[in-house]
Amino acid sequence: MHILLVEDEDPKRRHIEEFLRSEVPGLELTIAKSVRSALERLEEKVPDLVILDMSLPTFDIGGDEGGGRPQGFGGVELIRNMELEEIFCPSIVLTGYESFSKAGGQVGLDALNKELADAHPDIFRGIFHYNSAYGDWRHRVAAVLKEME
Repeated sequence: MHILLVEDEDPKRRHIEEFLRSEVPGLELTIAKSVRSALERLEEKVPDLVILDMSLPTFDIGGDEGGGRPQGFGGVELIRNMELEEIFCPSIVLTGYESFSKAGGQVGLDALNKELADAHPDIFRGIFHYNSAYGDWRHRVAAVLKEME
């Protein structure tokens, strides 16, 4: 199985990577740290699954590059771009936030899950709350992986 992991925070990325390697024998893992680098990786090779963060920078951060404007909904932008480019790859979002500011209010994960599922049924497979201290996200990701077998 080939998974594209899109995560800009190193500790979270390493934690997810460790989990994936323990769950998927022979895993081929590609890493991207921004919306732009994820799109580049998708153009090179479409994976079996994309796991992405919701809040992502526009460009990779490093050296003299600041990463561009942080995007609270960078994950949504990536999914929209995938659909525009007709890259219909199953995708899940792992976010450390339980709600997001949107149009003058807060939107929780359940509402965002429904919105994304309705808007992108060929791509979106779920949004899960990531917390390194609790294992619920692991069970949810493992369930998606099992469905894909």
